[in-house]
Amino acid sequence: MTQNQSRRSPKSGGNNKGRKAGFGSIRKLPSGRRQARYTGTDGITYTAPTTFTTLQDARAWLSLRQSEITRNKWKPPQNESMATFAHYAETWLKDRDLKPRTRSHYSALLENRLLPQFGKYRPVQITPDAIRNWHASFGDETPTLRSHCYGLLRTILATAVEDELIPSNPCHIKGAGRAKKVHRTEPATLDELSQIVDAMPTEYKMMTLLGAWCALRFGELVELRRKDIDAENGVIHVRRGAVRVNGRIHIGTPKSEAGIRDVAIPPHLLPSLKKHLLDNVAHGKDSLLFPAVNGGTLHPTTLHAHFYKAREVAGRSDLRFHDLRHSGAVLAASTGATLAELMGRLGHSTPAAALRYQHISKGRDAQIATALSDLAEGKSK
Repeated sequence: MTQNQSRRSPKSGGNNKGRKAGFGSIRKLPSGRRQARYTGTDGITYTAPTTFTTLQDARAWLSLRQSEITRNKWKPPQNESMATFAHYAETWLKDRDLKPRTRSHYSALLENRLLPQFGKYRPVQITPDAIRNWHASFGDETPTLRSHCYGLLRTILATAVEDELIPSNPCHIKGAGRAKKVHRTEPATLDELSQIVDAMPTEYKMMTLLGAWCALRFGELVELRRKDIDAENGVIHVRRGAVRVNGRIHIGTPKSEAGIRDVAIPPHLLPSLKKHLLDNVAHGKDSLLFPAVNGGTLHPTTLHAHFYKAREVAGRSDLRFHDLRHSGAVLAASTGATLAELMGRLGHSTPAAALRYQHISKGRDAQIATALSDLAEGKSK
């Protein structure tokens, strides 16, 4: 008898907490999915090897089992026919509401890292020891990949616990879902930022400035349009983002719900922004601020070809374009912005994400120390 089989009296009809479906029973699990059970001709209650998104899907599965019994075609399910992790993970991914890039990322992790190791096993057969050995096999060369793989495995198995397919989550490695940064990004100084902007082509100078001073993501910048800019009040309305997945551009909402935000533009940028709108942006409210040569969405490699040359001028060959967002966030933090204010400006939904940018900038700790002494001596600014 397997874990998904339990001997009950034929009169019980399965879990009495479930909703009777004529044949068998269906109940709603904490995860929101439906679990179907029925009693076979051998008097044993069987649970469907997977859970279902809708009540209709669960009823359809029970109807097939009932038809098999009616036609004398039914056979007791064998262990090897129970849902494998591969089958469960496929269903899990299909039912998730994910951004295109996230879905593609998860699919790649499953195909290349999780399924080769765990795909053939049922969730209940995946043990803590097996997970620890698999996790150790990554070594220390790819900490981010290792943390992403572990985090995905833990999340899928957590859903299996909610679906009552397994009694508990076998992922017990403390801190394994968090990657330690191998390289700490050094924010660009104001002088370095100025040199980089000066070295960029005219049509991308403002893009570089907004990437730094407004801490916008590349995908948010390339989807900015005239209608998103309130130059008179100095506000950028971030409402969309562009991502490339498998060579195709997907336009949607920003990375998270918090990414839909209004960002105040530092006043010193407004004259340059107005000039950019006048000289480099086509008329019409839907015209892109930073279009590709053909008028479509700018490709990252086009920008990087110019940015890599510009960063060399500033002596910062280590700097990525996305690091300008980091630099802008650190600058904002150095003004005394609170964590909540940083979260709002950066479009982060959790404090942990914004905290990554609250590093101590050069000289800031000394300023804090001086301010503390001023307080002790009763000085006021």
